[in-house]
Amino acid sequence: MTKAELISKMASGAEISKAKAGKALEAFLDGVKGSLKKEERVTLVGFGTFSVSKRKARKGRNPRTGKEIKIPARKVPKFTAGKALKEAI
Repeated sequence: MTKAELISKMASGAEISKAKAGKALEAFLDGVKGSLKKEERVTLVGFGTFSVSKRKARKGRNPRTGKEIKIPARKVPKFTAGKALKEAI
C-alpha cells in the first residue's frame, strides 16, 4: 500500500476529505519522528511500538573489493508489532 492509497482509505473510513486525511497522516508521521528524535517510544496499544535502537560500531567488508571497512555506531528506528496486529495477520 502506498501513502496515497493509505490516505484514500483513511478518508473513506473517517468520512473526511483526502486533504484532511493527508494532513492527519502528516501530523501523525511528524509526531512519531519528533518523538524518536528525542529517543522516546511511541506506543499504539494493539498496533505496536516505535522506538530507537542503537547499533554498535563494527567491521564490514566492501563486497566489490573485499577490503575491510569500519561501520560507525548509529541509531536506527525500530518497530515492534503489538499482539492484536500479530493475531490479525
